[in-house]
Amino acid sequence: MSAPLAEDPARKLVFEGCFNFRDLGGYPTFDGRTTRWRRLFRADGLSRLTEADMAIFRDLGVATVIDLRTVLEADTQGRFPEDVDGVAYHHLPLTDTLPGEEETPDWDRAAFVSERYLAMLSEGTETVTAAIRILADPRRQPAVFHCSVGKDRTGVLSGLVLGFLGVPDDVIVDDYALSYEAMLQLLENLKERYPDSSEIVERYRPVILSAEPASMAGFVAGVRSTYGSFDALAGTLGLSPEVDALRSEFLEPT
Repeated sequence: MSAPLAEDPARKLVFEGCFNFRDLGGYPTFDGRTTRWRRLFRADGLSRLTEADMAIFRDLGVATVIDLRTVLEADTQGRFPEDVDGVAYHHLPLTDTLPGEEETPDWDRAAFVSERYLAMLSEGTETVTAAIRILADPRRQPAVFHCSVGKDRTGVLSGLVLGFLGVPDDVIVDDYALSYEAMLQLLENLKERYPDSSEIVERYRPVILSAEPASMAGFVAGVRSTYGSFDALAGTLGLSPEVDALRSEFLEPT
């Protein structure tokens, strides 16, 4: 079982202003290597980081922030400060819109969520390509990528990056499932922050809490079914050199 690897106490970083900031280090690959610690992070929104959070963030030495949120989200929620020394901010929306209220009941179905994730990949190939090229550049590391809650769009890019690195499918799924506990915290925080909109927050509960392992398992299976392998997907996207660079930079030697 790979779940203990995903639950390594070094994996989750505790911040006051976000709830789902995690390190993608320590995961095994098919060729016997391991992903490096403190080089690549996934997160939820970074616009509410406190002074104490920023001190932790600076200690991590992050050089690059990739924001996968829509333009509307970035404009209304705020962006990562562009004046933080040594940190380059890239806004690369993976989707143009957020799920509508009419879709919320469907997010209880893992198959529906998997289909949504595959649609994000097919419709957001330019963003995926740009993000991988940024991450593969050693001058832009360590790096963090994020969306609003750090689960869906972030989960898609994380699944792809880990797949490109050769991390086994079950480990990719276990990493995705870690978001559930963070989503419980985030849901309660949203209710506290927007007490007058608690009914709206509650209506989106299925979307927020949807972190079923089967959802990511279906996405990974869909990638393999459509493209044959993650290497083949990289070739289709013209990213084979970048994936080689990713492996060189983010994997510990055998």
